[in-house]
Amino acid sequence: MVIQLSEDRIWFPALQLADEDGLLAVGGDLSVQRLLLAYRNGIFPWFSEDDPILWYAPQERFVLFPKNLKVSSSMLKIIQSGKFRITYNQAFSQVLTACANSNRKGQEGTWITAAMKSAYIRLFDLGYAHSIEVWENHLLVGGLYGVKVNHVFCGESMFTKVSNASKIALIYLCQNFNFKVIDCQVYTNHLESLGADFISVEEYLAVLKDI
Repeated sequence: MVIQLSEDRIWFPALQLADEDGLLAVGGDLSVQRLLLAYRNGIFPWFSEDDPILWYAPQERFVLFPKNLKVSSSMLKIIQSGKFRITYNQAFSQVLTACANSNRKGQEGTWITAAMKSAYIRLFDLGYAHSIEVWENHLLVGGLYGVKVNHVFCGESMFTKVSNASKIALIYLCQNFNFKVIDCQVYTNHLESLGADFISVEEYLAVLKDI
């Protein structure tokens, strides 16, 4: 049962009301207050340019526990080579734009609309959203961004312009911050190869609520 939200009341229905695909609610807005309420309760927005705002709460969550991170010997050599420089929160809007402009297999257009960009820049300015940047010869070649909730990093998107750059960003995130879990939201072979797997929404919420 998908619930219609209004802009004048900030709330979300119980997660158990989401449909099979995880769609929970439609409408509302992208205010800081609503976005934070969503993430704190295991809900995230995901919609295309011509769609209304769609809110998802899948009953299975695709996540990566940093302790389960898999780093191949070849990837380790690349990291140790010094070819890439990694920074944190130094180019958030550039990462956001690069993610929006990335061509993704089987996907037309982008779900990172102008409204989404503005919303997440507001979150970043207030200290809730964060980015990892990967540089090669002073050029931004990879990165990711997401929202921090307690000890969970809710990953929103990542991009790469050269081989392995997005993997390096994720590995850095896992190894240099005290996150209990990285919420990957959407399954990909790429993330599974790094150790991501599915857990139940109940397990996810237990970690999310653990302060």
